[in-house]
This record gives sequence, structure tokens and C-alpha cells, in this order.
Amino acid sequence: LRDGAFEGEHAPALTIKDTIPLGSFVFNHILTQLTSNILAGKSQARGVVLVALSRPPSFYVELLKKGFDVSSLRVLDCYSDPLGWKNKLKNLKELDKVLSSIIELGKEIVEEGKGRFAVAIDSVSEILRHSSLPSVARILSHLRSHDQVSCIFCLLHVDLHEAKVAATLEYLSTMHADVEPEDLPMVEQSFKRGKFHVRFKRRNGRVRVMREELYVEGSGIKITAQSLVPKVQFNLELSEKERLDRAKVVLPFEHQGTGKPIQIYDGRKSLNEGRGEIIYFRDSDDEMPDSDEDPDDDLDI
Repeated sequence: LRDGAFEGEHAPALTIKDTIPLGSFVFNHILTQLTSNILAGKSQARGVVLVALSRPPSFYVELLKKGFDVSSLRVLDCYSDPLGWKNKLKNLKELDKVLSSIIELGKEIVEEGKGRFAVAIDSVSEILRHSSLPSVARILSHLRSHDQVSCIFCLLHVDLHEAKVAATLEYLSTMHADVEPEDLPMVEQSFKRGKFHVRFKRRNGRVRVMREELYVEGSGIKITAQSLVPKVQFNLELSEKERLDRAKVVLPFEHQGTGKPIQIYDGRKSLNEGRGEIIYFRDSDDEMPDSDEDPDDDLDI
């Protein structure tokens, strides 16, 4: 997760898409990694505002208390729904209250200063059960453009929605990750292993793609990088025979000076069967006969 935004720049956003519970493990993994960076002073954010929809706040407090100062964590409890938001979210004004609550909790972390805070939403799918896609997109856009938000990441269960929902969230995100189950015969085993595909846009506009494998270990996961380059062993030392063979290779350039007629070797057999021929024009009469100039520059087919 690229954490941090320049002045006047929208905060980076990551959407995690899954079709199985593996996505929750990935969300928790990113959350713990981010909080570790905050504790070590390696993050622009000074704390995290967590919107809890799929799990109770106590779950996240227990998850983070071992390696994080929970005083830098604020949880917006949308799981137990103490204010009845789930029954009121169809009203746009009530949804605006959720947005303002996130900002207010974040300002508590930075103590009304100029610092920034991260925002984590553990289930956009749960919000979409009670609100429309344009309303959710509006909240995410407002958060990204807020000058005190350092980054956003959220989880979406794509099998619960139409394709346009995932497409909209991808459009609003600078990064999106697909969590795919391992193709195993037993369904139970698919909850233990999977593939993790990440696509993100750099500030210069270039797109980078990473593919990794993940394994569930206890209550967490282990992610291992998957190389996109085939494993090839290179032998940089040539044998005596290989050096002699290389010296005998005729290069596709014009050579003379050995007493033989001038010959053009282009690496192919002569085409004298009516299918065409290669004609070589020298740049000028001043060109050295034994020049190593590439004849392809002068070809006329």
C-alpha cells in the first residue's frame, strides 16, 4: 500500500476484491502492516480510522493491541449499529453523517493539527446493502480529496455485486488487488491458499502488476512473491570450442580485402526463385569497402 500524499494530491486508494473469506485475511494483514509502520514512524499517517462493518470493534482492538498503540486507532462502529445507521443510510444526509464521523475521528488522532490519518473500511459490500453505488463513490471521492487523509483501503466481495460496482471502485482507486482461491478439489482447502494479483498506478502514470501467493497461517497470512521471469541459468564463461565457433560466424555486413569478390551476406539464402531479391546500395563511393555499417539501412526490397 502506497501510504502518503503530496500537498494538493489525492490520497492513494486500494480496493481489495475477493470471492472468498481470504480477502478478510488480506485486509487484516495490510491493516497490521500499516499500523506497524505508523508505530515505527515510517508512515505519513499518525493513526487509523477503521470503519468496522463486518466485525465488531473488539476484534480489531484485539488484533492490533500486541504491536500497536491503540490510542492511535479510532473505530467507527457500524457493526453493532448503535446509532441505527443501517436503517437510515438510504437517506443521503445520514450517509453524510458517516463521512463527517470519519473525519472527526481522524482529527482526534492528529489533535486538530496538520497531520494525516489513514482510513480503512472492512466491507464496502455491507455499505452497499444499505446505500447506492453513487453514494458510496461520493464518500470515497471526498475521503481521497481530503487534505488530512494519507491513504484509504477497503474490501469488496465482488461475487455479491454486479460487474459495474467493481469497475467503479477500480476507477476511484490507484491500486486494486484480486484475491483468488487456489484451485483445489476440496472447497475447505481453498480457504487456506490463494493467489494475490495487484495492479497499481505510479505517480508518473506507469502501471505495475505484481503476482504473489498467499497462505493462511494461524490467524494471519504469509505472502510470497511469485517471479514473472522464468528461471534460467546463464553460463557467462565460453569454452575454447565455443569461442572458435563464434569466430567463424559470418556477420551480415559487407567485407572485402581477402582477394575474393565482394559478397553481401544477409543471413538468409539467396532468393532467386522469383519471390524477390535484396539489392544493396552503398551510401557513396567514399564509403570504406570494409565498412561495418549495417546494410539494412540501405536495403531496397
